[in-house]
Amino acid sequence: MSSVSSPLRLGTRRSLMATTQSGLVAARLTELTGRAVELVGVTTFGDVTKANLTQLGGTGVFVSALRDKLIDGEIDFAVHSLKDLPTTQDPRVVIAAIPPRDDPRDALVSTAKLADLPAGSKVGTGSPRRIAQLRVLRPDLEYVPIRGNADTRIGKVTSGELQGVVLAAAGLGRLGREAEISQVFEVEEMLPAPGQGALAVECRADRTDLIEFLSVLDDARTRAAVTAERAVLNALEAGCAAPVGAYSADDGQNLILTAAVVAVDGKRAVRKSTAGTLSAPMDLGRDLAAEMIAEGAGTLIGEQAH
Repeated sequence: MSSVSSPLRLGTRRSLMATTQSGLVAARLTELTGRAVELVGVTTFGDVTKANLTQLGGTGVFVSALRDKLIDGEIDFAVHSLKDLPTTQDPRVVIAAIPPRDDPRDALVSTAKLADLPAGSKVGTGSPRRIAQLRVLRPDLEYVPIRGNADTRIGKVTSGELQGVVLAAAGLGRLGREAEISQVFEVEEMLPAPGQGALAVECRADRTDLIEFLSVLDDARTRAAVTAERAVLNALEAGCAAPVGAYSADDGQNLILTAAVVAVDGKRAVRKSTAGTLSAPMDLGRDLAAEMIAEGAGTLIGEQAH
């Protein structure tokens, strides 16, 4: 690392959501270590393309440009929404820290709760996982794929174009927009995306000094939980655009992991739960995925892909 006085360069996507969460990480790192951090804005393919994320395969479209800057040494570390990260490890980089997770749940921004929306109401979300689970709860609503930042999406409700949009509760919280949430879905009714609500702090694998320095931000309980969730996704060989939900929490001793694959019409699902030690989250996720595949989860994912 360069001299103590020079600020560390934190690469971030340019969206308000990304710069806000990167800013929170930067402030926390400075608070813990005294080291100054400056944000470096990076435009990613996912930010400029107009294509639907499901058509792009979802995972990685927001990540590769930041990783290129890391490898080239233009930035020292990067902050990602963990659910945007591919589950396949890139050997050039390492997740040096996963800070304590914010609310993992999904939230509805609307004038009413989901149960109170009139039949035929239009609800926007770009996520097959959300659409599949919403169809279980309200098959009589119309689900519209949308893109854009939180402002753009919420604006579609304000203008009356849509009667609701579903977003991550954590993102709305980081932007200070909790007041616009009409309902937060409990994980029992809508399983979040693996890693939802958590951030990943990534740096080059050969920067051992930096890996150790950034580790002050790491939360072991969050890391164990999201590792189990992402292991399910990886073993199912599914990207973040697949209708896979997973959530893990610990009771102080054991991890309790629940995962589901839901057909996009909402009519079929494979849902399983398991528990295991905090020390082997990867095995827990892989074993649960194997049980799900044995019950036909792979078929449901395959149908979504075509």
